[in-house]
Amino acid sequence: MKTKLIAEAGINHNGDISLVKKLIDLADLAGYKYIKFQKRTPDICVPEKQKNKIKITPWGKITYLEYKKKIEFEEEQYNIINEYCKNKDINWFVSVWDIESAKFMSKYPSVRIVKLPSAHLTNCVLGKYCRENFEKVLVSTGMSTEEEIQNAIDAYEPDVIFHTNSTYPTPIEELNLGYIKWLQEKYPTKEIGFSSHDYGVSSSVIAMAMGCKWIENHITLSHELWGSDQKSSKDPAGTFAIYRRIAEMEKSLGGYEERKVYESEKEKREALRGE
Repeated sequence: MKTKLIAEAGINHNGDISLVKKLIDLADLAGYKYIKFQKRTPDICVPEKQKNKIKITPWGKITYLEYKKKIEFEEEQYNIINEYCKNKDINWFVSVWDIESAKFMSKYPSVRIVKLPSAHLTNCVLGKYCRENFEKVLVSTGMSTEEEIQNAIDAYEPDVIFHTNSTYPTPIEELNLGYIKWLQEKYPTKEIGFSSHDYGVSSSVIAMAMGCKWIENHITLSHELWGSDQKSSKDPAGTFAIYRRIAEMEKSLGGYEERKVYESEKEKREALRGE
């Protein structure tokens, strides 16, 4: 498949390495080229006004900062992820939320891709660090103005620009897929991607047909699992459906050439035209 499919595991593992392995298995079986996680340093990334807010979690009522630390993986877990993906022959990388997390990823020389999430598109210091230390830099444009996007692209020159809407889940009427064409025309030297946060499968297939080279979808083992991103993620059926439909779309989009008569048409031509 030419389209690069990213299975966004994100934080849907809830800090459980056994669940991570199942998500990697799902992405691998479905045919995805990449699986992506999120790496952050909670003490740095969680806004001060959020840190002490109480959140109801599977671990009881704890502060938001404690919750973020519960679901954060460190070197032990990422070593397991690195080895497991290597054995599965699927590539992995992360969205980084701070420079410390980007530095942490340098421990894995095989991981040469990094992404800045929409929340940090305007963090040009982080963007420049990633540009200097990774081969390919991806960025999402959710909840950003045109000026902010332009400033980010000028500052750290990402290789891939993802159109996305940061509402989880995204209402269909706010998918705004026409913006893909806007990005393609405005940044003709960049690869354009689409990161889906809606319930369905169609938007990813449409985005691919519009020319997106990268398609990203959150994945989950079940919409019933605990976590803020589970319901806006694709379950196993949806994960497989996206691969299958995009593969079918790739096969069907040929034909930009002089019309030719296929071998499969010749029998019908003879029957209907006598030729």
